[in-house]
Amino acid sequence: MSFPFQANLRPDTFNRLVEYLRSVVERFPDERTGETTYSMADAALGAFSVFFTQSPSFLDFQRNLQLTKGCNNALTLFGIQRIPTDNQTRNLLDPVPPSAVLPVFAAVVETLHAGGQLEAYRSINDDLLVAIDGTRYFSSDKIHCDQCSVTQHKNGSITYSHSVVTPVIVAPGSTRVIPLEPEFITPQDGHKKQDCENAAAKRWLVQFGSHYRPLGITVLGDDLYCKQPLCEAIRREGMNFILVCKPDSHKTLYEWVAGLAATNEVQTTKGILWGAPRPCLPPWRSPPQYASSIWMIPSNGC
Repeated sequence: MSFPFQANLRPDTFNRLVEYLRSVVERFPDERTGETTYSMADAALGAFSVFFTQSPSFLDFQRNLQLTKGCNNALTLFGIQRIPTDNQTRNLLDPVPPSAVLPVFAAVVETLHAGGQLEAYRSINDDLLVAIDGTRYFSSDKIHCDQCSVTQHKNGSITYSHSVVTPVIVAPGSTRVIPLEPEFITPQDGHKKQDCENAAAKRWLVQFGSHYRPLGITVLGDDLYCKQPLCEAIRREGMNFILVCKPDSHKTLYEWVAGLAATNEVQTTKGILWGAPRPCLPPWRSPPQYASSIWMIPSNGC
């Protein structure tokens, strides 16, 4: 959840979401013993407030406001009793596993769904579009851990990195996205091969597919995800997909398309841009074409 949604949510809805977030972070594991000054909830809500307001200096400003005015927005908006410093926040939250906060993602989606907020995101076949993509959030040629992905380069150097697959609900023409539970790309027990985006995407489908299936989902992805095993995994979860497939990596599919085109079996579709100032034909040089029931990979039966 990010800041632009606040304007569209009723205050009591926002407050309920913050209270639910607090109920989750209050259960974060705490390695400290004895008396403490800052609670785990204050540290987690403080970190959340920085991202929510999209202001890196938010907490520093609120600390100064508390000293000069005796009140602050960190308390009124997020219920933060004592504002920890940046270093204190990192020290408290670094040991917390990411899985501890995963329940919040589903709670946000359920709240938006109950309030009718998801309807504006419905698109093809009245589905919600879930774009899946991977992103690297750490990289080093020196610092590494057991959970790192390892890339060995031809020149002998090694890159250690951490990456994650981040599914988000998107809508055409909208700059606002709704993040879903991430799936981290990390070494898996019992697997000799390194983890990858495709494997992480499959794990996400198995873990969360049944939960989001009733909403009606079409998965979006680039050419990296357009592999038959992943397509089959998406269909097993009762979801649809729109995936990019490039000629170089999908030669069999393009051979089928070329054969169908030669026999006039490739269909052409036309559409109207209703969101334009006046309804008009899309500015495509060629109308979109499609073909049904073709193989992505060679089949033993063909």
